[in-house]
Amino acid sequence: MEKSSITKATLGRLPHYLQLLRELSVDDVPYISATVIAKKLSLGEVQVRKDLSAVSGSGRPKVGYKTADLIKSVEAHLGQGDMTNAVLVGAGKLGKALLEFDDFEDYGVKIIAAFDCNQNPIKYNRSIEILPMNDFDEFCKKNNVRIGIITVGTGSAQNVCDRMVESGITAIWNFAPCNLEVPDGILLKQERLALSLAHLNNQLSNM
Repeated sequence: MEKSSITKATLGRLPHYLQLLRELSVDDVPYISATVIAKKLSLGEVQVRKDLSAVSGSGRPKVGYKTADLIKSVEAHLGQGDMTNAVLVGAGKLGKALLEFDDFEDYGVKIIAAFDCNQNPIKYNRSIEILPMNDFDEFCKKNNVRIGIITVGTGSAQNVCDRMVESGITAIWNFAPCNLEVPDGILLKQERLALSLAHLNNQLSNM
């Protein structure tokens, strides 16, 4: 199934829909309506209808959506049937905090390894190793890594970014507090933690 473009807000609600749908017995609840989903999740019915329409079209009048088909549609839009491999560079405090975050896979992204300036591989947890940068290029190409996460300092960020591009990575999530330059065709998301906090503080001051 081809994934259509959906809003960030809708994407954020999809895992909640999916969790609810998976908890149901498809045999006992072969069809489910937006009204029922909205009630169970304490959401607005109009919003739920818009979300479901974006991922699965309109439900059948007075019947709703076929539960099994709706599950498949939501899974497809979350990328769960085709997980995207990601790597993280910079296994400091922020990097390790991201490695501990369990929800990435709910959105179709799996961090399969982290890299740092250490000289020997370090087993971080049951599924992730922290590997030396000497292994970076070969690892990314061998494992079809498409997303790179940068959590190094400002002085190293552009170099890491360039290396990611050279290794075939086409989407970069940057946490370093600097502006990176990427070639055409490379997706770049600049995360500004301090700016987000400052914006929140400004809103608080104006309350």
